[in-house]
Amino acid sequence: MKQLWKDLRKNKAIYLMLLPVMIYLFIFNYMPMYGILISFKNFKPRLGILESPWVGFKYFEQFFSSIYFGRVLSNTLWISGLNLLFGFVTPVIFALLLNEIRVLRYKKLIQTVTYLPHFITTVVISGIILKFTNGDGFITSFINTITHHSGSLISDSNYFRSIYVISDIWQGFGWGSIIYIAAISGIQEELYEAARIDGAGRFRQIRHVTIPGIMPTVVIMFILAVGGLMSVGWEKAFLLQTPLTYDTSDIISTYVYRKGFIDMNYSYSSAVGLFNSAINLVLLTGANRLSRKVNETSLW
Repeated sequence: MKQLWKDLRKNKAIYLMLLPVMIYLFIFNYMPMYGILISFKNFKPRLGILESPWVGFKYFEQFFSSIYFGRVLSNTLWISGLNLLFGFVTPVIFALLLNEIRVLRYKKLIQTVTYLPHFITTVVISGIILKFTNGDGFITSFINTITHHSGSLISDSNYFRSIYVISDIWQGFGWGSIIYIAAISGIQEELYEAARIDGAGRFRQIRHVTIPGIMPTVVIMFILAVGGLMSVGWEKAFLLQTPLTYDTSDIISTYVYRKGFIDMNYSYSSAVGLFNSAINLVLLTGANRLSRKVNETSLW
């Protein structure tokens, strides 16, 4: 305790700068956690959280026995798994390729163009997707010509996951590559010079210098990605889905929205959301422990 107070006095300016962030996190991240109590109660708004009767794990059991449990869990895992498989690797590959461009003007142009989709709002992105994949959309016409498919792509449940994942990769790979580009810039130039003296070409320099140099960053980002595996963004899924595509588009977050805001079943939707968060916590902890054992790189 004495050491703590000594450090506070010594670095009080730094702690004062940290104070607004701590207050923000406490108010908006920790105080709302009190609300998870309604997952275990038959919540009545007129009674409030404390006065509502306890029901234990009733709503968890209802969700696990629901006919929608398998569908929403499977869809969430499918979409998030495909996003992790392709969406995580794409920014890394793009950063490696971008680093090989020697003409600075072209490099900056490519960076600017690939960063722009990140700043387009989800609503606008969803509108573009709907426009291009509806019955007379450009992408629909192109795909229908090749595959002899008929009808709107966005209304076909077989295409929903592909549309969602491809659009996610397009929107995020440029922005996601920033951290890897920064990691590459931190690699010492002497390592490349030594590799060139040993006769290594560009490909071997990437393989033996660049990739090992950014691997700690890749591992940390992968752990974070696994920790958010179940947190598929509900906004785009909600904006793109229709009742015709529920069998492949209905994920946990959209299911929670319908149960909470449309059916007004707050306790049930809170229980489903808590289950989703618990799975994310288990995945994050497991990925961190596995990474620490395999390559001694971890978040904690």
